[in-house]
Amino acid sequence: MSIYVESVEVLEFPKLNITFSTHEKKIFDVSPYLDKGIFTELQNRDYFKQVKAENGTIEWPNGQDFCPDTLYIKGL
Repeated sequence: MSIYVESVEVLEFPKLNITFSTHEKKIFDVSPYLDKGIFTELQNRDYFKQVKAENGTIEWPNGQDFCPDTLYIKGL
């Protein structure tokens, strides 16, 4: 069974509330990634808020994304 993201909601920076295809909701904390490569752009709170659920995962306008499995496994 493949798990994918159905929706995403921005919570208190830098956390996201993610709803999966299993109808489970998990909170994903992006803070461990904010100082890594392409994810440094997510430190800008206005840009961070531009996250969308697309193609079964979450994405930002400049191409940052996370594997749905990572979001599910690391989500609380």
